[in-house]
Amino acid sequence: MPSAQLIDGKAVATDLRAAVAARVGGMYARLGLRPGLAVVLVGEDPASQVYVRNKHKQTEACGMQSFEHRLPADTAQADLLALVARLNADDAVDGILVQLPLPRQIDAQKVIEAIDPAKDVDGFHPINAGRLATGQPALVPCTPLGCLMLLDRTLGAEMAGRHAVVIGRSNIVGKPMAQLLLGRDCTVTIAHSRTRDLAETVHGADIVIAAVGRPEMVRGFWIKPGATVIDVGINRLPPAAAGGKDRLVGDVNFEEAKAVAGHITPVPGGVGPMTIACLLSNTLQAACARRGIDMATL
Repeated sequence: MPSAQLIDGKAVATDLRAAVAARVGGMYARLGLRPGLAVVLVGEDPASQVYVRNKHKQTEACGMQSFEHRLPADTAQADLLALVARLNADDAVDGILVQLPLPRQIDAQKVIEAIDPAKDVDGFHPINAGRLATGQPALVPCTPLGCLMLLDRTLGAEMAGRHAVVIGRSNIVGKPMAQLLLGRDCTVTIAHSRTRDLAETVHGADIVIAAVGRPEMVRGFWIKPGATVIDVGINRLPPAAAGGKDRLVGDVNFEEAKAVAGHITPVPGGVGPMTIACLLSNTLQAACARRGIDMATL
């Protein structure tokens, strides 16, 4: 049985970062400006520290300014909101990202809503969510934007009219992903933990976006033969054998699904690399929009 073609997120992310770096270079050469990204980390969550470190390295590699703010885990909500206000007012800062999750004493939604929507490079602010939902220009959450870019590269205009099933209804991935797919003229179903006969719903899909956070939940027999499968999940499992390393798996049973699907993203190496690349693209977009610059001219 033929195996699905792998969708190489690393390669697409590399291309996107190169395009961003070229435009950042053009902005500096023409205008003497460099976009600035401020990342705020509260506490010492190990995974968040890795993400922040990678963001810092890739931001600087693209020629942007990187501003890191590390706060202790017991930071008061008022102090974090005061920092966000200062970053909103700082003209050198074009993008603000507050790393989630936040400690228990801080209301994440209040922090998200405090960020200037023009600098909301995570795309989580209600104003950006509303603009996306109504088809207006917006800063779009990075992970679904990366998924869309992979689909554009894989299917292009063939997406129009396809049935897409998004498994997961979060504000971070599921809901914005559905809006982006509608924008490509897909027929979209949002499925979730309460969906009756989830396997049958998924089996009718030409495009499957799995974003539920449950390791290998989507089985191969759920997948329609020839479908395109985008696996957003990143789940860490114990070693398969004693003395081995932890395993990273997605929300899709990869070995089963690749025997049925037409195209599929691996984990790791699929959606993951796209997220930071899209963050950099969003920061450049925000820098241009704030200054009235046509990004295409850079």
